[in-house]
Amino acid sequence: MEQYDVIVAGGGMVGAATALGLAKLGIEVAVLEGFAPQPYTDSQPMDLRVSAISPNSVALLERLGAWDAVKQMRLCPFKRLETWESPECRTRFNADEMNLAQLGYIVENRVLQLALWQQFESADNLTLLCPAKMVSAMHTEGGYIVELEDKQTLQCRLLVGTDGANSQVRQQAGIGITAWDYRQHCMLINVETALPQQDITWQQFTPVGPRSFLPLPGHQGSLVWYDSPERIRRLSHMTATQLHTEISAVFPDELGEFKVINHGSFPLTRRHAQTYYKPNVVLLGDAAHTINPLAGQGVNLGFKDVDVLLQEIEAAGELWAETKVLHKYEQRRRPDNLVMQTGMDFFYVAFSNNLAPMKFLRNAGLRIADHAGVMKKQVLKYAMGI
Repeated sequence: MEQYDVIVAGGGMVGAATALGLAKLGIEVAVLEGFAPQPYTDSQPMDLRVSAISPNSVALLERLGAWDAVKQMRLCPFKRLETWESPECRTRFNADEMNLAQLGYIVENRVLQLALWQQFESADNLTLLCPAKMVSAMHTEGGYIVELEDKQTLQCRLLVGTDGANSQVRQQAGIGITAWDYRQHCMLINVETALPQQDITWQQFTPVGPRSFLPLPGHQGSLVWYDSPERIRRLSHMTATQLHTEISAVFPDELGEFKVINHGSFPLTRRHAQTYYKPNVVLLGDAAHTINPLAGQGVNLGFKDVDVLLQEIEAAGELWAETKVLHKYEQRRRPDNLVMQTGMDFFYVAFSNNLAPMKFLRNAGLRIADHAGVMKKQVLKYAMGI
């Protein structure tokens, strides 16, 4: 039976960052992942799954040695953010107001994962098992025994669940969740735009859901379309020409002329684990919490989880696997994750109706927010993790 200090189940962005950070602390780590990310080439089309990476997340990736690798592949910095319902009532954010070079970066999830995986090679105390699938995890005195699909068994002092929203680690540990189905699906559409708008991300609220634009390298962008499951299913079966017609009818004029390149969709569900830990097991990222992707905060919250867990483990020294260390991690992360979940839900509910009084109030709120000065900066700082 192979023995490790920590087994990280899930080698995506959050799992890879966790494993790499633990290895840098001198801890023996094994990473379990079912699928290796596709290698990168410049000629590849942009992936559908992208994330808006905050300065706080960039700082973590720099400490892990992965940010330079991201920059050597591709990313799109953005300086401006605008959100509105009625065009004349907008809230605008600009990096210049914060004395920053940019507000953040739009990066493909696969590029982030690849950049982190590249750093695995320099960590002698990190073992990547891929493809590998966990089929059971049994708690024992002082740790966990993990059985893989190929009948291999592994033992560890700490089992880390970074295996996504349907986390098997969470289920095996008997940790329950509270969940809320938003009764909406989200469609991602990669487009090529005629207008140069690679320095801005924008979002328009509508009663049936937001319409968003995320800039990508070159004259490309990612459109995010929230709507009913039925409508998104219909859109998903359309040709590029038909989809172009539908997008042109509902997206704001800011988009300009465009060409549909690729698209995909997924349902929206909020989940929050009832606890982030039990003895010898801890959850991070989507395994612990999922959030409405309204403001693109999902992966940033996951990277905050990683940052805090690494801080607590480092501070604990030889007692890093103690339950009280995991408790401190949850105490620091649950309130922040809950605030972000609640904030996104507030916007979702507040803008998901056509009631005249509500429409007046929310548009007035957006206009006031645009002139809120210090308060607006503080909100942006909080979202950016600075």
